[in-house]
Order: sequence, then structure tokens, then C-alpha cells
Amino acid sequence: MSDSSNLVQRIYAAFGEGNIAFILDQLADDVSWDDELAPCGVPWLTHRKGREEVASFFQSLEQLAFHQFEPLQVLEGEGCVACVVRVDLEVVATGKRIRDLAMHLWHFDNGKVTSFRHFVDTHQHVLALT
Repeated sequence: MSDSSNLVQRIYAAFGEGNIAFILDQLADDVSWDDELAPCGVPWLTHRKGREEVASFFQSLEQLAFHQFEPLQVLEGEGCVACVVRVDLEVVATGKRIRDLAMHLWHFDNGKVTSFRHFVDTHQHVLALT
């Protein structure tokens, strides 16, 4: 397993522990977060640039109750790691659930995360907000 794959697993462990500071420390200063997602009105599925904006991503997750967040499989490529993640989320304001098999794509340079992208059923997220 590569250093990048190990780091992704450590990031997921930190997320489970609520250690957002550790995650932010693993990001490049100019990290790009969900830069290719089409605008959909979902606060946690919005393009962000840089550590400060990515910190606001984690704040947006306070709108969700996590019933399951389980990384299932890690796939490696040159300078990138993809992870299949099973999620079961509840939008607190509406009580609606999102159950999805998501893909997370991480890119690295010099041991730092340079970009991150969610691949999710965006429609489920939009419907759960209404």
C-alpha cells in the first residue's frame, strides 16, 4: 500500500474521530475541493479552494447525522487514490435519509492532498434537503 493510500485511511480515521485539524493539515495550501461538481444547491457538495474554504465543508456537515460512513475499498493510481465509501446520512432539518455508495477521488503531490472530488448520487442529496 502506498503512502498516499495510508494517508487516505488516516484521514478517514481522523474524520471518524472528529479530528478535522489533522485532515486540514494534510491539504496543500491551494487544495481544490469538488471543483468539477455542477452547482446543485447542496451545501456540502460545493466547490471550495484552499484550506479555509475546505474547513467550511466540514462545518456544512453539521447539517447531517451520520448513521454509516464506511470506506470499503481503496484503489491506487499514479498520484491518486480512489475509495469506495458506503454512506447512510440523515439531513437533520428534514429527517430524510441518503443511502449511497460513493466514490472519493484524492490527488496528491509531495505528500499533500491537492484535490478531492465526491462522486455521489447528487439527486438524492438535493431531494433530502427538501
